[in-house]
Amino acid sequence: MRIRHKPWAKPELEASDFFIKNPNEIKGKWHEQFPSKQPFHIELGCGKGGFISQAAYMHPEVNYLAVDIKFEMLGLARRKVSAVFDEHHAKPENVLLTAHNIERIDLILDEKDTADRIYINFCNPWPRTKHKKRRLTHPRQLMKYRVFLADDGEIHFKTDDDELFEESLEYFKECGFEVTYITYHLHQSGYEHNIMTEHEKMFSDEGIKIKFLIAKKSELPTK
Repeated sequence: MRIRHKPWAKPELEASDFFIKNPNEIKGKWHEQFPSKQPFHIELGCGKGGFISQAAYMHPEVNYLAVDIKFEMLGLARRKVSAVFDEHHAKPENVLLTAHNIERIDLILDEKDTADRIYINFCNPWPRTKHKKRRLTHPRQLMKYRVFLADDGEIHFKTDDDELFEESLEYFKECGFEVTYITYHLHQSGYEHNIMTEHEKMFSDEGIKIKFLIAKKSELPTK
């Protein structure tokens, strides 16, 4: 997604209590950054923060980390998180934001940073064959996630893109994930725990069906 430069974004983030400026220094110590020890969920590619702001407020019993590569996006996400919590006179103590290239997520998270769940919401589909390895659901990425995803941990994946969804099903299978829930029309599926994102509303308003699955980490297939 292209977004205009926002000169205020980086200074606001660096002044924020819930932004981590140097995530590589926190590798192996993410659980220690929260005041309470509780389940740990990660959103990869948080965009403008529509999902993470709602999830973190609705579930104070979970600690959240939201990662995006763009300061502009994270600046908007910080404002959205603050707005949601301020509206309810609460403090965002269970959510952290950080800037990092998700393709190199292994530089900031390791097996000590055990996550119970990963969210991937409307990532870039990278449709050209030579670019598919950059997908956040590509096997080279899934194998990195396995390092810090708990045994029986889950990946929740949403997209509007049919090809990405179908090919991701194969990626998950190849990398030892069992798909435990799947729908090709999320908003008519009866799934009760959905949190609407900005992209989701936009695509739905255009009549595009939202695809969603839950993939559970299991044993790697034998060769």
